[in-house]
Amino acid sequence: MRREVRSWLKRWGLRLGLGIATLALGSCTPTDRPKLPVALNSYYTDEQPALSGDGRFLAFVSNRNGARSLLLYDLKRKQLVNLPRLNRNDSIAETPSLSYTGRYLVYLASDSGRPEIELYDRLTQRTQILTSGYRGWIRNPDISADGRYVVFETGRRGQWDVEILDRGPNIELDRADGS
Repeated sequence: MRREVRSWLKRWGLRLGLGIATLALGSCTPTDRPKLPVALNSYYTDEQPALSGDGRFLAFVSNRNGARSLLLYDLKRKQLVNLPRLNRNDSIAETPSLSYTGRYLVYLASDSGRPEIELYDRLTQRTQILTSGYRGWIRNPDISADGRYVVFETGRRGQWDVEILDRGPNIELDRADGS
């Protein structure tokens, strides 16, 4: 009888141990999960959504790639859009905002503990810091539909105020007709 119980415990103990080990290994990082078709909703933390003016693109902050990053989802094609040179390992990005067709993406980035407003141009695949050397704390950037103006909150005067940044008359505007 003892031999049967030991054999049974050994068999179940081994199975239980393997089950716990598999569970522990499977939950170490989000990248260990099986690759599924790209869907808007996922196992990961997706937050701070922003919709383009034409309703085609959705920008959001996610940890799908194992680190907190900005992602762009094409609602028409139902897939993520590649954003070369946008996300950096040394920076935390949050509160995205999109222009009308999603050409311009404005967001708050913090790489040295102090947030900066950055603009990513999907056409040129370049990032520009809009508030370099700006005095005071900033938060919640939002870009106009044409991409010329960026509005944000500032704590420069010791209280939260609203400021508008004009990118100038010589920038390429984001227009639905491409003109």
